[in-house]
Amino acid sequence: MTIGSTTSTAATTSSGASATTANSAMNQLSGNFDTFLQLLTTQLQNQDPLDPMDSNQFTQQLVEFSQVEQQINTNTNLQTLITQGQSQSGAYATGYLGKVVTVSGGEGALTNGQAQWTYNLAAAATSTTLSVTNANGQVVYSGAGQTAAGSNTFTWNGEDLNGNQLPDGTYTLAVNASNAGTAVTTTVSSSGTVSEVNMTGGTPQLVIGAMQVPLTSIGAIQN
Repeated sequence: MTIGSTTSTAATTSSGASATTANSAMNQLSGNFDTFLQLLTTQLQNQDPLDPMDSNQFTQQLVEFSQVEQQINTNTNLQTLITQGQSQSGAYATGYLGKVVTVSGGEGALTNGQAQWTYNLAAAATSTTLSVTNANGQVVYSGAGQTAAGSNTFTWNGEDLNGNQLPDGTYTLAVNASNAGTAVTTTVSSSGTVSEVNMTGGTPQLVIGAMQVPLTSIGAIQN
């Protein structure tokens, strides 16, 4: 499902599949245990009173069955905790709906043929190069950037190096700056309004224009 719309079909499917697997394993274990008890009962009924069975062997088998049962229960409980954690993450993510967020790491949304980033230079540079890559890591734009220390803005019209208009989507800006051959530290971010929370992959993804980012990419949030 989609919140704001939120989507959680895949998470539900995964949870259901895990529950089915656990139930199947428990049913198989129960069947094997019943067969074991039947064989054990038959052996006890037909044992030689002068040479009785060694109880250590079937006691060990009982212990092994108990250990397997405990492991299946542990796996089931763990899956329940994971599902609850995903639900809580999804509920938490809905708090971002309608909010303007800052995305760190250089990702930005090209929406309606326009994308904008903010990049910060730790010191003045003599040379700054801006490179935009698509989702496949291919460089689609490269050009000179600002050299002043502090915050700078780059607005891209979505055209590649040949002047072709690229489709809306997620693009990443990389900033390389230097001063007399010495690298200058840079940080890149973009911002946008969260319109949707996508839960189809099990982990909440915030939808910002044509871009989807995880909660871990959010550096700041504004009302």
